[in-house]
Amino acid sequence: MMYQAYQAQSDLMWPLRTLAKLSVPMLQDSTFGFAAQSTSRQMAAACRVLELAEVTHKRPPWRIDSVMSKGESVPVVEEVVATTPFATLLRFRKPGAASQPKVLVVAPMSGHFATLLRDTVRTMLQDHDVYVTDWHNVRDVPLAAGRFGLDEYTQHLIDFIAALGPNAHVLAVCQPTVAALSAVSIMSEDQHAATPASLTLMAGPIDCRISPTEVNRLATTKPIAWFEKNLISTVPWRHGGGGRRVYPGFVQLSAFMSMNKDRHVNAFKEYYKHLVDDEFDKAEVTRTFYEEYMAVADLSADFYIETVDLVFQKYALPKGELTFRGRTVNPAAIRRTALVTIEGERDDICAIGQTLAAQDLASSLRPYMRTHYVQPNVGHYGVFSGKRWQNAIYPLVRDVIHISQ
Repeated sequence: MMYQAYQAQSDLMWPLRTLAKLSVPMLQDSTFGFAAQSTSRQMAAACRVLELAEVTHKRPPWRIDSVMSKGESVPVVEEVVATTPFATLLRFRKPGAASQPKVLVVAPMSGHFATLLRDTVRTMLQDHDVYVTDWHNVRDVPLAAGRFGLDEYTQHLIDFIAALGPNAHVLAVCQPTVAALSAVSIMSEDQHAATPASLTLMAGPIDCRISPTEVNRLATTKPIAWFEKNLISTVPWRHGGGGRRVYPGFVQLSAFMSMNKDRHVNAFKEYYKHLVDDEFDKAEVTRTFYEEYMAVADLSADFYIETVDLVFQKYALPKGELTFRGRTVNPAAIRRTALVTIEGERDDICAIGQTLAAQDLASSLRPYMRTHYVQPNVGHYGVFSGKRWQNAIYPLVRDVIHISQ
């Protein structure tokens, strides 16, 4: 009944949130003299804080209309290349641009939408033809579409890489590094014509036995049956995926926020203060972040449970026990795909060494096809967004991709 309770609470809050949204324009309207009153500014700020704190379930827009490339502003157009019930292969096409290396950015399916990688995509667009796995909110996927587990996720990657064609490149961020390594391993073993020229794995849980973080420890404190019983719920029938078993995105969001509760509370306090003090530029930074952060997507129960079981509890990939549709995944089959592993010095989700483990698993690669980099003074998100990603990590990734062409 967890999902039903959440839905009931959301429905009860709807009138209050709607009233808050409608009240802001009036409280800020100088026609009636409200805007000049400090009490009105405080009330308007409180209404906007309540609005920002709402959990939403629709993908935010990518908001990438143009990008700077070789010193010039180039328009960007979103283009659907392929679609399944569970994902869209989205291309950010630059009309009229010269041919550039094709890169598939593999986004996590971890409670948020692929737009969380907006900065990753925007930065990559400077020098590449960028595609992204735009995962759908599973609560909107009909039961008739079937199951979606780790095998189905990996199959999506194989199909999407094939859609890009030969000599493309793959960049996977966080959770999907396991599936990306598996997909490239299978394609290499099959001598698939579209086996990518390079594979970049960023801050991912390839081997969680190495320097386990709090996230890793939490995943091993309970048996899988506990996760099944306490964290899996059924989507209410009012939604497109009614009856589907999911790990709700709002549960994942609650877990993330509880890990840094004080930071989030202070952020909302500062947001309120910035609005009252008319510091709208500062308030906009907070609003932009939390509009993205509060947009959640449910995970298929099969995918979530299999990930916890195989990646975080059984360490199946590094132990040579992970399978894909009955076949053992063998990273040693990778021989012609350059491998890049990136880690953050202060990553408290995927600690140093967990992603590097991929280098040992891909044992057939020659030394000149291997690159590993640890970015000093960044946490998990700093690996794929922000100034250090843009100025230090990205140039390294770009150079490997262009050399591997």
